Amino acid sequence: MPLQFHHILVLLLNLLACFCHCHIPSTLEGPFDPVTVPFDPALRRVTVDLPDTDPRVRRRVQGFEPEQISLSLSTSYDSVWISWITGESQIGYYIKPLDPNTVSSVVQYGTSRFELVHEARGQSLIYGQLYPFEGLQNYTSGIIHHVRLTGLKPSTLYYYQCGDPELEAMSDIYYFRTMPISGPQSYPGKIAVVGDLGLTYNTTTTISHLTSNEPDLLLLIGDVTYANLYLTNGTGSDCYSCSFPQTPIHETYQPRWDYWGRFMQDLVSKVPIMVVEGNHEIELQAENRAFVAYSSRFAFPSEESGSLSTFYYSFNAGGIHFIMLGAYTDYNKTAEQYKWLERDLASVDRSITPWLVATWHPPWYSSYKAHYREAECMRVEMEDLLYSYGVDIVFNGHVHAYERSNRVYNYNLDPCGPVYITVGDGGNREKMAINFADEPGHCPDPLSTPDPYMGGFCARNFTFGPTVGKFCWDRQPDYSAFRESSFGYGILEIKNETWALWSWYRNQDSYKEVGDQIYIVRQPDICPIHQTVHRDCFASI
Repeated sequence: MPLQFHHILVLLLNLLACFCHCHIPSTLEGPFDPVTVPFDPALRRVTVDLPDTDPRVRRRVQGFEPEQISLSLSTSYDSVWISWITGESQIGYYIKPLDPNTVSSVVQYGTSRFELVHEARGQSLIYGQLYPFEGLQNYTSGIIHHVRLTGLKPSTLYYYQCGDPELEAMSDIYYFRTMPISGPQSYPGKIAVVGDLGLTYNTTTTISHLTSNEPDLLLLIGDVTYANLYLTNGTGSDCYSCSFPQTPIHETYQPRWDYWGRFMQDLVSKVPIMVVEGNHEIELQAENRAFVAYSSRFAFPSEESGSLSTFYYSFNAGGIHFIMLGAYTDYNKTAEQYKWLERDLASVDRSITPWLVATWHPPWYSSYKAHYREAECMRVEMEDLLYSYGVDIVFNGHVHAYERSNRVYNYNLDPCGPVYITVGDGGNREKMAINFADEPGHCPDPLSTPDPYMGGFCARNFTFGPTVGKFCWDRQPDYSAFRESSFGYGILEIKNETWALWSWYRNQDSYKEVGDQIYIVRQPDICPIHQTVHRDCFASI
């Protein structure tokens, strides 16, 4: 064999091997046969929270100097929110709330770190977590500041510092980059997606790897701090109801929120974070108030997007329109959230924002035993509307594992249905989900599936398909393309108006090694927007 021909043959074989190994599938090749990666017993199912002595969660500022600094987006590129906390929180039997009027909310900013020539002012607040029961400690927060910057240029690096200049209590100088202008060829580089994060040693790995991938935006799909796994005296457990069944109310240890804000500051003072509520943010307290810490600590573009609630809102990031929905507030067709969603979807111009991405906490399409079909009532109410407007991708959390679906609508494989991705594997203290509803002996009792806070009972036996007459599949469902029980996170990269790359990373690997990867491809030519839907019915059990 001539040497030159041999070299060419070796090159071709190498290229072929690389193609076989490196080929990234696309949804155009689907639907895919279901894949389950076996659970690695070497992984720890239960994780350990960072203690309050860890230097990463300790208060490092003095007086009214800002801490827990974070960014969030408004509805478009020209506006962002800066949030921070000043003063010390208190927990105990006798607490005296701070006065928000004693400290101003000021952000100085500009395109040069040496010339912060612009100034914006905002509002401040405090909140309390109060319990009318003897022996339970109460909490009052530091002063929480939210300032909205407006008139910003797209894709531009800005420097800022926040605080009160009159008190000489200003932060260090931080920076952020605005989102690109909305358009069919204009997208942020990398969007990190994570759920059920908490503050454990696994969380630190997740955030370390995620940060190394240099995201431009972070979506947190509910269950933020897991402060409600603790009593007010700071005693915690992996399972609250197992360890503390006699408490008069589900307690929460609010200092865990402060620990989380300090740990996350290095990332979210530079990268905008957009959050939607999960069940661990309920945190019921006196006068039946709930979600107070969640609604107080983060800034949301609710008003800018026409919403009256922190539970649901929308925003643009380049050519993507994101819809953040609330599973723990009314979602039926007569509710304000549903009416808002109808208005929001109708206002989306797909020639400007071709991609439509929705998120909420509990998944509609999950094959794990944990939380199986728990959000069925929400699916029954909202799925038709989202499908009719051609939602491309749905991100969920809640189930502490990873799963990616084929395109699906009403449990049927459908080339126009969204791809549902569950990323509830951020690293929280509760156990990892490892059992599947399709395994023998693991199909839940239907009456056990409704979430008591969400209310309603809608999960009935299937009346069509291979599972007719059954509540669970007896094999991995056709809608489930890939599932694995590992901690991690994902990165979404929109390439153009029809192609997006989704990559999922496992904590046990390096931050560059991919655990699951696929191109998600829009097909607007075969999937008309606002199409009429026809739903199969469910029979009673």
